[in-house]
Amino acid sequence: MVKPYYQDSHCTIYHGDCREILPQLEPVDLVLTDPPYGMSFQSNYRNVKHDKIKGDECLPLDLIYISMFKAINAAYFFCRWDNLKQMPPPKSVLVWVKNNWSMGDLQHEHGRQWEACCFYPKEKHVFTNRIPDVIMVDRTGNGLHPTEKPVELMKIIISANVCQTILDPFMGSGTTLRAAKDLNRKAIGIEIEEKYCEIAVERLRQEVLAL
Repeated sequence: MVKPYYQDSHCTIYHGDCREILPQLEPVDLVLTDPPYGMSFQSNYRNVKHDKIKGDECLPLDLIYISMFKAINAAYFFCRWDNLKQMPPPKSVLVWVKNNWSMGDLQHEHGRQWEACCFYPKEKHVFTNRIPDVIMVDRTGNGLHPTEKPVELMKIIISANVCQTILDPFMGSGTTLRAAKDLNRKAIGIEIEEKYCEIAVERLRQEVLAL
Protein backbone atom coordinates (compact mmCIF):
# COMPACT_ATOMS: atom_id res chain seq x y z
CA MET A 1 0.00 0.00 0.00
CA VAL A 2 1.31 3.43 -0.91
CA LYS A 3 2.38 5.57 2.05
CA PRO A 4 0.22 8.64 2.79
CA TYR A 5 1.73 12.04 2.06
CA TYR A 6 -0.29 13.42 5.00
CA GLN A 7 -2.75 12.02 7.52
CA ASP A 8 -4.75 13.35 10.44
CA SER A 9 -7.83 12.14 12.31
CA HIS A 10 -10.10 13.14 9.42
CA CYS A 11 -8.12 13.31 6.19
CA THR A 12 -5.54 11.34 4.23
CA ILE A 13 -3.62 12.62 1.22
CA TYR A 14 -1.78 10.45 -1.30
CA HIS A 15 0.71 12.02 -3.68
CA GLY A 16 0.83 10.17 -6.97
CA ASP A 17 -1.06 9.00 -10.04
CA CYS A 18 -4.58 7.88 -9.13
CA ARG A 19 -4.28 5.12 -11.76
CA GLU A 20 -1.84 3.47 -9.36
CA ILE A 21 -3.42 4.50 -6.05
CA LEU A 22 -7.16 3.99 -6.66
CA PRO A 23 -6.94 0.17 -6.97
CA GLN A 24 -5.34 0.04 -3.51
CA LEU A 25 -8.15 1.92 -1.77
CA GLU A 26 -11.23 0.49 -0.06
CA PRO A 27 -14.70 1.67 -1.17
CA VAL A 28 -16.01 4.94 0.27
CA ASP A 29 -19.50 6.34 0.80
CA LEU A 30 -19.15 9.28 -1.58
CA VAL A 31 -16.89 10.30 -4.45
CA LEU A 32 -16.79 14.07 -5.01
CA THR A 33 -14.21 15.34 -7.46
CA ASP A 34 -13.26 17.82 -10.15
CA PRO A 35 -11.29 15.94 -12.83
CA PRO A 36 -9.37 17.63 -15.65
CA TYR A 37 -11.80 18.76 -18.34
CA GLY A 38 -9.48 18.09 -21.28
CA MET A 39 -8.95 21.69 -22.28
CA SER A 40 -5.27 22.26 -21.36
CA PHE A 41 -6.47 25.15 -19.23
CA GLN A 42 -4.14 27.97 -18.27
CA SER A 43 -5.46 31.30 -17.08
CA ASN A 44 -4.05 34.40 -18.77
CA TYR A 45 -5.87 36.80 -16.47
CA ARG A 46 -3.69 36.56 -13.37
CA ASN A 47 -0.66 38.62 -12.39
CA VAL A 48 0.95 35.36 -11.28
CA LYS A 49 -0.12 32.67 -13.73
CA HIS A 50 -0.68 29.06 -12.73
CA ASP A 51 1.02 26.31 -14.70
CA LYS A 52 -1.11 24.16 -16.94
CA ILE A 53 -2.92 21.35 -15.15
CA LYS A 54 -1.09 18.04 -15.43
CA GLY A 55 -3.13 15.45 -17.34
CA ASP A 56 -5.51 18.02 -18.82
CA GLU A 57 -5.01 16.90 -22.41
CA CYS A 58 -8.28 14.94 -22.40
CA LEU A 59 -11.19 14.06 -20.12
CA PRO A 60 -9.93 11.00 -18.13
CA LEU A 61 -12.97 8.77 -18.65
CA ASP A 62 -11.12 5.62 -17.55
CA LEU A 63 -10.36 7.16 -14.17
CA ILE A 64 -13.88 8.54 -13.86
CA TYR A 65 -15.28 5.02 -14.24
CA ILE A 66 -12.75 3.55 -11.79
CA SER A 67 -13.55 6.29 -9.26
CA MET A 68 -17.28 5.76 -9.70
CA PHE A 69 -16.94 2.08 -8.77
CA LYS A 70 -15.27 3.09 -5.49
CA ALA A 71 -18.46 4.82 -4.34
CA ILE A 72 -20.98 2.89 -2.26
CA ASN A 73 -23.65 5.59 -2.03
CA ALA A 74 -23.05 8.15 -4.78
CA ALA A 75 -20.52 9.91 -7.00
CA TYR A 76 -20.29 13.49 -8.26
CA PHE A 77 -18.02 14.64 -11.09
CA PHE A 78 -17.64 18.28 -12.12
CA CYS A 79 -17.29 18.95 -15.83
CA ARG A 80 -17.77 21.53 -18.58
CA TRP A 81 -20.95 21.75 -20.64
CA ASP A 82 -19.20 20.16 -23.62
CA ASN A 83 -18.02 17.20 -21.49
CA LEU A 84 -21.63 16.13 -20.89
CA LYS A 85 -21.81 14.21 -24.18
CA GLN A 86 -18.73 12.20 -23.13
CA MET A 87 -19.76 11.47 -19.56
CA PRO A 88 -21.70 8.35 -18.56
CA PRO A 89 -25.42 9.31 -18.50
CA PRO A 90 -26.03 10.87 -15.05
CA LYS A 91 -29.17 10.65 -12.93
CA SER A 92 -29.01 14.42 -12.42
CA VAL A 93 -26.83 17.30 -13.55
CA LEU A 94 -26.17 19.99 -10.98
CA VAL A 95 -25.50 23.50 -12.26
CA TRP A 96 -23.02 25.52 -10.26
CA VAL A 97 -23.68 29.20 -10.95
CA LYS A 98 -20.41 30.89 -10.12
CA ASN A 99 -21.42 34.51 -10.78
CA ASN A 100 -18.61 35.51 -13.10
CA TRP A 101 -17.91 35.52 -16.80
CA SER A 102 -15.69 32.73 -18.01
CA MET A 103 -13.21 32.72 -20.84
CA GLY A 104 -13.80 31.31 -24.30
CA ASP A 105 -14.48 32.68 -27.78
CA LEU A 106 -15.10 36.32 -26.93
CA GLN A 107 -16.47 37.08 -30.40
CA HIS A 108 -18.78 34.14 -31.11
CA GLU A 109 -19.65 32.50 -27.80
CA HIS A 110 -21.82 33.63 -24.90
CA GLY A 111 -20.05 34.18 -21.60
CA ARG A 112 -20.52 31.10 -19.44
CA GLN A 113 -21.29 31.62 -15.76
CA TRP A 114 -21.80 27.99 -14.73
CA GLU A 115 -20.21 24.56 -14.56
CA ALA A 116 -21.88 21.16 -14.55
CA CYS A 117 -21.64 18.41 -11.95
CA CYS A 118 -22.84 14.92 -12.89
CA PHE A 119 -24.57 12.92 -10.15
CA TYR A 120 -24.55 9.11 -10.02
CA PRO A 121 -26.51 7.57 -7.12
CA LYS A 122 -25.88 3.95 -6.16
CA GLU A 123 -28.31 1.40 -4.68
CA LYS A 124 -27.55 2.47 -1.10
CA HIS A 125 -27.85 6.19 -1.75
CA VAL A 126 -29.92 8.29 0.67
CA PHE A 127 -30.34 12.06 0.74
CA THR A 128 -30.16 13.86 4.06
CA ASN A 129 -31.25 17.06 2.36
CA ARG A 130 -32.52 16.95 -1.23
CA ILE A 131 -31.03 20.11 -2.71
CA PRO A 132 -32.09 21.72 -6.02
CA ASP A 133 -30.02 21.15 -9.13
CA VAL A 134 -28.96 24.80 -9.34
CA ILE A 135 -26.45 25.95 -6.72
CA MET A 136 -25.37 29.57 -6.51
CA VAL A 137 -22.01 30.06 -4.83
CA ASP A 138 -19.49 32.71 -5.86
CA ARG A 139 -16.30 31.38 -7.37
CA THR A 140 -12.94 31.72 -5.63
CA GLY A 141 -10.19 33.88 -7.04
CA ASN A 142 -8.37 30.66 -8.04
CA GLY A 143 -5.51 31.73 -5.82
CA LEU A 144 -4.58 28.19 -4.78
CA HIS A 145 -5.33 26.27 -8.00
CA PRO A 146 -6.34 27.23 -11.56
CA THR A 147 -9.75 25.51 -11.25
CA GLU A 148 -10.29 25.90 -7.50
CA LYS A 149 -13.81 25.20 -6.24
CA PRO A 150 -15.34 27.01 -3.23
CA VAL A 151 -15.40 25.13 0.08
CA GLU A 152 -19.03 26.19 0.56
CA LEU A 153 -20.02 24.49 -2.72
CA MET A 154 -18.49 21.20 -1.62
CA LYS A 155 -20.11 21.49 1.81
CA ILE A 156 -23.55 21.85 0.21
CA ILE A 157 -23.07 18.69 -1.87
CA ILE A 158 -21.58 16.63 0.96
CA SER A 159 -24.30 17.70 3.40
CA ALA A 160 -27.02 16.63 0.96
CA ASN A 161 -25.96 12.98 1.23
CA VAL A 162 -25.73 10.33 3.91
CA CYS A 163 -21.97 9.77 3.98
CA GLN A 164 -19.09 9.47 6.40
CA THR A 165 -16.20 8.75 4.02
CA ILE A 166 -15.43 10.82 0.92
CA LEU A 167 -12.90 10.33 -1.86
CA ASP A 168 -11.46 12.99 -4.18
CA PRO A 169 -9.09 11.32 -6.67
CA PHE A 170 -8.29 14.68 -8.35
CA MET A 171 -7.73 16.61 -5.13
CA GLY A 172 -6.04 19.76 -6.41
CA SER A 173 -5.61 22.18 -3.53
CA GLY A 174 -7.75 20.09 -1.16
CA THR A 175 -11.10 21.88 -1.21
CA THR A 176 -13.15 18.68 -0.90
CA LEU A 177 -11.04 17.49 2.03
CA ARG A 178 -11.29 20.88 3.75
CA ALA A 179 -15.07 20.82 3.38
CA ALA A 180 -15.26 17.24 4.68
CA LYS A 181 -13.13 18.06 7.71
CA ASP A 182 -15.26 21.10 8.54
CA LEU A 183 -18.33 18.81 8.42
CA ASN A 184 -16.68 16.19 10.67
CA ARG A 185 -16.42 13.66 7.84
CA LYS A 186 -13.43 11.53 6.85
CA ALA A 187 -11.90 12.11 3.42
CA ILE A 188 -9.18 10.77 1.13
CA GLY A 189 -7.49 12.85 -1.56
CA ILE A 190 -5.14 11.88 -4.38
CA GLU A 191 -3.06 14.47 -6.22
CA ILE A 192 -0.37 13.97 -8.85
CA GLU A 193 1.37 17.34 -8.34
CA GLU A 194 3.25 17.69 -5.07
CA LYS A 195 2.92 21.48 -4.92
CA TYR A 196 -0.85 21.09 -4.56
CA CYS A 197 -0.39 18.41 -1.91
CA GLU A 198 1.63 20.95 0.08
CA ILE A 199 -1.12 23.55 -0.27
CA ALA A 200 -3.78 21.04 0.78
CA VAL A 201 -1.78 20.06 3.87
CA GLU A 202 -1.56 23.69 4.96
CA ARG A 203 -5.32 24.11 4.49
CA LEU A 204 -6.08 20.99 6.52
CA ARG A 205 -3.84 22.15 9.36
CA GLN A 206 -5.96 25.26 9.82
CA GLU A 207 -8.57 25.35 12.54
CA VAL A 208 -11.84 23.56 11.77
CA LEU A 209 -14.48 26.12 10.88
CA ALA A 210 -17.63 26.26 12.98
CA LEU A 211 -20.73 24.67 11.40
